[in-house]
Amino acid sequence: MARSKTSSFFVWIILGLLFVGLMGFGAAGLSGNVRTLGTVGEKEIAIRDYQNALRDQISSFEATIGTPISFVQAQSIGLDQQVLDQVIAARALDNEAAVLGLSVGDARVRTQVLEITAFRGVDGAFSRDGYAQALRSANLTEVEFETGLREEMARTLLQGAVVSGVPEPDALAGALAMFSGESRSFTWALVGVDQLSAPLSEPSDGDLIGFYEANPAPFTTIETRNITYAHLTPEMIQDAVTIDEAELRQAYADNINDFVQAERRLVERLVFGDDAQAQAAADRVASGDADFETLVSERGLELAQVDMGDVDQAQLRTAGEAVFAAETGAVVGPLNTALGPALFRVNAVLAAQEVTFEEARDDLREERAAARARRIIEDSIDSVNDLLAGGATLADLADRTDMELATLSWSADVEDGIAAYAAFRDAVATTAVGAFPELLELEDGGIFALQVDAIVAPQLRPLDDVRTEVIAGWEAAQTQDMIMAQARELADQIDGNTDLGTLGLSPAIEAAQTRRGFIEGTPPGFLASIFDMAVGDVAVIDRAGDGAIIVRLDARTVPDMTDVTVAADRARIAQTAAAGIAQDIFEVFNRDVQIRTDVEINQNAVNAVHATFQ
Repeated sequence: MARSKTSSFFVWIILGLLFVGLMGFGAAGLSGNVRTLGTVGEKEIAIRDYQNALRDQISSFEATIGTPISFVQAQSIGLDQQVLDQVIAARALDNEAAVLGLSVGDARVRTQVLEITAFRGVDGAFSRDGYAQALRSANLTEVEFETGLREEMARTLLQGAVVSGVPEPDALAGALAMFSGESRSFTWALVGVDQLSAPLSEPSDGDLIGFYEANPAPFTTIETRNITYAHLTPEMIQDAVTIDEAELRQAYADNINDFVQAERRLVERLVFGDDAQAQAAADRVASGDADFETLVSERGLELAQVDMGDVDQAQLRTAGEAVFAAETGAVVGPLNTALGPALFRVNAVLAAQEVTFEEARDDLREERAAARARRIIEDSIDSVNDLLAGGATLADLADRTDMELATLSWSADVEDGIAAYAAFRDAVATTAVGAFPELLELEDGGIFALQVDAIVAPQLRPLDDVRTEVIAGWEAAQTQDMIMAQARELADQIDGNTDLGTLGLSPAIEAAQTRRGFIEGTPPGFLASIFDMAVGDVAVIDRAGDGAIIVRLDARTVPDMTDVTVAADRARIAQTAAAGIAQDIFEVFNRDVQIRTDVEINQNAVNAVHATFQ
């Protein structure tokens, strides 16, 4: 009996621990129980802050590269860790400011809130309703927003205290201003095949063999990897996916605004306090005394704040008929609106558009079939992984799943077919011979697994196979050598008074060229080499293997440091250098703060945030 009670006691302990563990699991799933990602010193990291920062960073990166990316791709390039580091760094500074007792008063916070344009109404003044609405849209309370603003302002004070007082490096600025302000005047001319005094001879076998052996790189194959792979993409199975007519019609109905659009206008609206003000503004536009931009500017607004975007006639309500009757560029009004009398400017007419269901059917089917194919592939991932874990070969995958088996001789210049996927190329390039196949995902939702069967090292191709290329290479190199030799002979005949035209050349004269200049037709480093010359020197410069340049330095000019332009340039350099030094000092301070501050991150909460991006 005692044994039974003891057993029951331990069972209840185990159940209790399991219950606690499940509570934690649910909290990490962003069910609302957990609102922080962790702590930095005494400061908490709000999950919302990390989510928003991560979303902004991904959007910014997508805008930079011009294409959307999946969250898996964002993780592969470290965007998530970069954002987390930035959030931790900011909270570390917030904690340091609190430790030092830095803060700002309510009056400063209030002033800052009133200056934020997003909280202003159509009249340009702060709007309490607009403030509340903006915070609701961001899922923020006023206390949360103003606390964040207060901390940001304190953080700015801390940064200012750290970097203030950095002196401008006058000596460095003077040296750099002198360096960048120097100029050179010179005469130069191209020397090409036309200046050669003798034709190119035919190459002997010895010439070709010597060139071939001395320049093996152009005639050597690149590393090739012979691989076997199994793969499955949505495109491979989407034609077999059945999408019934009712689903397509429902998809058309659900997205009807994408297919049927009424005639619209791109419109700007400027609202006035009363009819008299609006009529006076309209009269000024009609008389030519002011245009629409002037009226907007006089109200302390920007065009973006009065832009309604593209609207249909119904959206404009009582003003719709008059606005839609106006020509592009016309200013219409005053017209009554729910906000008061307003002037409207019509910027463009967008014609009505309608795509019938029959016209959209094929695209809808392709879109729905592709989405379903991606889900089918996603649902198969676990079973494919189980097969691989059980020792299945790539051939087994092809036999037991929808995946297809193929081989490929891959090198860095192969980028078609499945090699068009970056994930595939990266896997091929980094997989060792004999490594166990691993299931990986493609950018379009496909999957693949591969094995490297052999790596063929770069090899010098036989001379007989590349004879044509060797002859072309020898002729180009020999021609360039002859041109350089001819240019040196001509250069020996040039002094400070020589007219280069008398030598059969077509000279160009450049005056007061600085190091920042650019001269079309010259190779990289051309101007830099001229600044190493002394006045009267004549040099022959290789034109990147395409002829030669003869150049004579005619004059060297140093900048007048008392000149207004040079002085301004020196001041700009000093300010830039001081800002760079200050930034370096702050980065060192910031790293020190992070080292001295305890950081605790709830990885389950991080994973839960990441799950919302999947």
